[in-house]
Formats: sequence, structure tokens, C-alpha cells
Amino acid sequence: MSCTLDVLHNVAENAMMNGETMRDLARQVFLDTIREISIPRVFSEKVEYSRGMLRVEQDLYDLSSYSRVLVIAMGKAANTMVESLIAQTGPTLEGIVVCPEVPGTQQPGFRYFLGGHPLPTEESMRAARAILKSVSGLNENTLVIYLISGGASAMVEVPQDEEISLVDLIETYRVLVHSGAAIGEINAIRKHLSAIKGGRLAQTAFPARQVSIMVSDVPENSLDALASGPTMPDSSTESDCYRIAEAHGMLPQLPESVRRLLEERALEETPKADDPAFVHSRWWPILSSSSAAQAAAKLLAQYGFAVEIDNTPDDWPYQRAAQYLLEHLRELRKGVSRAAIISAGEVTVKVEATGGTGGRNQQFALYCAQQISGESIAVLSAGTDGIDGNSPAAGAVADGATVERAKAIGLDSMHALESFDSFPLFERLGDAIVTGPTGNNVRDLRILLAY
Repeated sequence: MSCTLDVLHNVAENAMMNGETMRDLARQVFLDTIREISIPRVFSEKVEYSRGMLRVEQDLYDLSSYSRVLVIAMGKAANTMVESLIAQTGPTLEGIVVCPEVPGTQQPGFRYFLGGHPLPTEESMRAARAILKSVSGLNENTLVIYLISGGASAMVEVPQDEEISLVDLIETYRVLVHSGAAIGEINAIRKHLSAIKGGRLAQTAFPARQVSIMVSDVPENSLDALASGPTMPDSSTESDCYRIAEAHGMLPQLPESVRRLLEERALEETPKADDPAFVHSRWWPILSSSSAAQAAAKLLAQYGFAVEIDNTPDDWPYQRAAQYLLEHLRELRKGVSRAAIISAGEVTVKVEATGGTGGRNQQFALYCAQQISGESIAVLSAGTDGIDGNSPAAGAVADGATVERAKAIGLDSMHALESFDSFPLFERLGDAIVTGPTGNNVRDLRILLAY
């Protein structure tokens, strides 16, 4: 069933919604949220250029006063951010863009690299070396504008230790991603293995003036985890890395070149807040997961829902996060006719079976389907980047009838859950959320509705 927003609004006003309509509403609110937080729209509010002066939030930069202005863009939103910046300044800038796929148009004066994601590639290493070379030897009369978004950890990478090969690097990333560790823990290890992360890019660019414009896909209080913090002081330490690797049982799985560094406690410490590289550096997150949560809550309030934003289960295991949010939703529903909870951030999934197609959002939605069977509840979970795991979907929507609807067409939802193979089930039901890459990335969004 395909409903426009106006049709959904009329249904919400004039009758109690059924499960199918609720699934449609959750889907439409997610799509409208993506439009509300589009990078061009946010850039027009927070980044402004006029008569040679560039305003980034509260900072002003007279571009004519610098001998050179260099732009370094990296991540899933890199091309969108460059296009938005050039729309302000005109085609007068130069730099490097590292993005996940070939852009429709390329700006003159920019070199483009296609970085790998979720695992680094040879092109990721070429991009990192090109960036480090471009910022080496700059003076204080140079301004470096960094446009940073999620995904850049894999797209821009070169190991600090030359003995770590690309094959070892890829295997290390695979172990980290499948370990069940939180993103901050994963990035702590990435930073200490890298020649460009954890503030080392800013260190290389010193003494240039540096400003980072950021579209954040990390927890609100952990901005230096974005893209593994190439331009920021690192809040993690080498001791954290040793603890994290042991806590998640990573050591036996890591390649020998990386395992040795951890076992021998031979990692080099990353630059901290007192490093001179950060004296003339500024960082401005113009978009984050809270932007998405607030936009979705505002949209849902228009349909008569009592809405709460609850990001408490950020980085929790998906089962625990689902149980927590569903219990909160049921409690909220006791006092109102329609209740909604918006939750931004990510859940963790420790993949224990290979060969399946899906991602953390679809795994979360399918687990919820088991918990809400027979109830008047709908749950959507999707990535704002349009990507969920190794599937072509951003996520999925489920409700109290999902398990029975799957059974009616010969699908075993529990087997799909245990096999980490959620996408085929949701695709057959028509409940996969497929947007394609959005050119944005502010973590995942979960929408839970009780009616």
C-alpha cells in the first residue's frame, strides 16, 4: 500500500490506523526526516559566503587573506558537502574529495578518490597518502577546510606501521566491525593503528589554520570518533586499545602484524588536546543524530502522537535496546491513545553466522517483530545514509503482524533472525526501506509507534 503524506494525515485524523497504515506512516516519516535534514538545506543555514567572507556557524574567515585555501572532504556525505560549499563560494576552491561512489559531477580543481566502505581498499590508502602529502609543509597563511562525515574511517586510511599490509588492514577492520564493540571502541583502535586518524592529519597540517565542518554519525558526546577523529585531539589512549581488544576477544582473530602491536603494547600514542596542532583548529558539527530525532519527533506530533525522544540505548546490543524501547513505549501508551518513541544512534550486532544478507537495523526490526507479535505496535529502524550492512536496504519496518505475514508465505522469521538473514524476509513482505545512498549520514533512526 502506497500512501502520500496527505492521505496518511487524513486517515490519522478520521480513523484508528491499522497496522499497514502505521507501517506506511513510519516509512513516510523516515523519508520526510531525510529531506528535512538534507545537507544543502543545513548548509544554507549554518555556512554562508558573502564578499570574500566565509561564515561557519560563529566563525568568520576572510578567504582573501590566505595565500591558499585547501578543502579536504571525506566520507559518505563528502560530495554533497563539497557541492553545498561550492554553491556558496563559487568554483574558486581546490582540494581532495574521498567519497564512496562516482559523483554525477566533479568540481574543477578537486581530485576525487573512491574510498572503500565498510572495509578499506587500495584506493582508501591512495586517498590517505594524497591527503597527507597535500597538507604537508603548509604555513600559517594557509586555511584548510575539512568536510568530514561518517564512513571516512574506512575510506581514508593508511597504517602507522608499514608492516601492516592492506590484507592485514582489511582483516583487522572485519574483526573490529563484527566484534560487537561500540563504535567509539572500534575507532579507538583504528586511531592508534593509523597514520591519519586520531588527530594525526591535523598534526601533519600544522601550522596551517584548520576548520572542520562535520556531519556526525557518532554519539553526541564523542565527536572525535567521527571518521576516527583525523582533525581532533584524541580522547582515547593506547591503554584503552589493549583493554578493548581483550574485552571483546579480538586478539586471536587479528592478523599477526596487528596482534603483535597489541600484545607487545607497542602502539604509538595519538596527539592530545595540548598538542600545538590544535591551537588554531576549530570544529563545527552542523548535523548529528539529534537533528534527525528532533525532525522525526516534530513530524509525528502532527498526527496526534505523544512523542518522546529516548537515545538511552545508543550503542547497546540490539536485543537489549529493543526490549528497553518497547517497554518504554508500552508504558507511554498506557496514558494516551497514540504513543511514539524516537531513538537515534546505533545498536550493536555481533554476527555469529555467515552468508546472510541484512544489517543491524533489519536485525533490530526483525527481533522487535518477535517481541510485538499480535500487538498494535509498529517499529522502523533505518540508516540515514541509506545503507544497512551488506544489503541494498537502509533498514526495515515491522509490526505485530509481521511474523504471521511471513509465515503465511512460507518464511520462518526466527530462522532469518538467527541466520542474520533479515533482508530477504523484509523484501518479500514489501517492508524493506530502500532509499539508495542519501548523501548524508547521521547514524540510525528508530521510530516506534503504539496505537
